[in-house]
Amino acid sequence: MTNVSKPRPSRRFWLLTLAALLAVGVTLFLGRWQLSRAAEKERFQSSVELRGHQPVLLGSALREGTNGDELIHRHIEVRGHWLADKTVFLDNRQMNSKPGFYVLTPLQLEGHAEVVLVQRGWVARNFIDRAALPPIENPVGVVTVAGRIAPPPAKLYEMGETQGGAIRQNLDWAQFKTETNLKLLQLSIQQQGAPSEGLLREWPQPANGIDKHYGYAFQWFCLSALITLLYVWFQLVKRFIASKHP
Repeated sequence: MTNVSKPRPSRRFWLLTLAALLAVGVTLFLGRWQLSRAAEKERFQSSVELRGHQPVLLGSALREGTNGDELIHRHIEVRGHWLADKTVFLDNRQMNSKPGFYVLTPLQLEGHAEVVLVQRGWVARNFIDRAALPPIENPVGVVTVAGRIAPPPAKLYEMGETQGGAIRQNLDWAQFKTETNLKLLQLSIQQQGAPSEGLLREWPQPANGIDKHYGYAFQWFCLSALITLLYVWFQLVKRFIASKHP
């Protein structure tokens, strides 16, 4: 009886196997990376929520040299004087899906030279006269501002360099500090509370993007599973069937 040797896998088979292994490895790695990013943002979100339940800070906390990252999202109450002539209106900002301005005014802390920039709220703009400044109230004397310590407003796309003036697309922190010659702290306060002084304060919640990372991870794992199934079917199962039925 003559023994018929099984055909040895071709070079093409090994190349496809190597490509499949690499593709599965890469997609699994990307899926796990997206899961790690989601876990990182969940830890950050937990930290934000924890800070939101901590005692309200007083204005002295801004001047004690505390690491700014440790204060972000803490609630705070400060007293000071509005420097209304240095108010900035950030254009193309939305609140409740309506376009308008975010209004930022420096607040000089009571009894001190330091100044903190306050994100006071949102106001609609005049679309007929786009250079017109909306009417807002600027109380004279010592005011009390309650809010949360927040990063500066996110920057929007802008052609060229950031411009000066009352109406701006974005606020460059270093540029604003230089042009105003103020002892401006690196932190800002996002004022909270009911509408007042012509301003709304229904701030959007910071987007954490956790669901997005879980969605990407699911897509990568599905792609990895698909590559595996296609490889098994075309390179193993069909080859096995073909060998049994020459």
